[in-house]
Amino acid sequence: MKRIETLTLSVLLLTFLTALPAHPQEDSENQYTFLLTGASFASPNNGWFEVGCRLTGATPLNRAVGGEAIADAANRMAEGTLYSKEELEEIDALVIMQVHDRDVWGSSPLKEDYTDYNIPFDRGNYAAAFDYVIKRYLTECYNLKFDENSKYYNTRMGKPAVIVLCTDWHDGRVTYNTSVRKLAEKWGFPVVEFDKYIGFSRNSVHPVTRQQTSLLFTGDNQQIAGEKFGWHPENGQDSYIQRRMGAIFADTMRKIFPIKD
Repeated sequence: MKRIETLTLSVLLLTFLTALPAHPQEDSENQYTFLLTGASFASPNNGWFEVGCRLTGATPLNRAVGGEAIADAANRMAEGTLYSKEELEEIDALVIMQVHDRDVWGSSPLKEDYTDYNIPFDRGNYAAAFDYVIKRYLTECYNLKFDENSKYYNTRMGKPAVIVLCTDWHDGRVTYNTSVRKLAEKWGFPVVEFDKYIGFSRNSVHPVTRQQTSLLFTGDNQQIAGEKFGWHPENGQDSYIQRRMGAIFADTMRKIFPIKD
């Protein structure tokens, strides 16, 4: 009888250990809060951001809106509608996935201070709108050190500001993907490299369809430099591309944020 009880206890212990998550942070809730701004590739109907936040134990604040551009994000910041003052206190990372195939690095002169830009922005200068969003967020986080109602009041650095940039979901948008990496290098920001880890490249067509592989995962297409590419990936947290993007996003965020005690 004692041997049977010992065996039963061993089985229960093995079952418990087997059930433990491979990544401890996946079993914790609300360790972090990530805010996403973007357009149709990032809006909540996609799912990758929510999947990635779940994998990293983060609360997702998805403010992406289909049809918007980085100019709209800048205008929403100026209006105070992208996030509230209370949310600014809690946001651990601002994630930007505004991936129109435009130069976002430095196609025209930029202002020294974000307050020097004329508001509202139009879509004539993507680099300027990115510059505004970046400089304003860094400034707002730093200035919390002067806010007596902030938990960062009287700290040396204010709130540590983390901005994460994203490539397009595949490597067809060369202009944007190249310039966003330059922008990240300029500021020292991490990049979620969807285009690098999505599993296919514009440099090789599919061996059966003889077309760009991205077309297999979309219901629409776009012409880039005279070649047809997939445009919007299939939506839903259960779709292959969204789940793969979620995993790529989570992997990047795990490299940035440690497990909280």
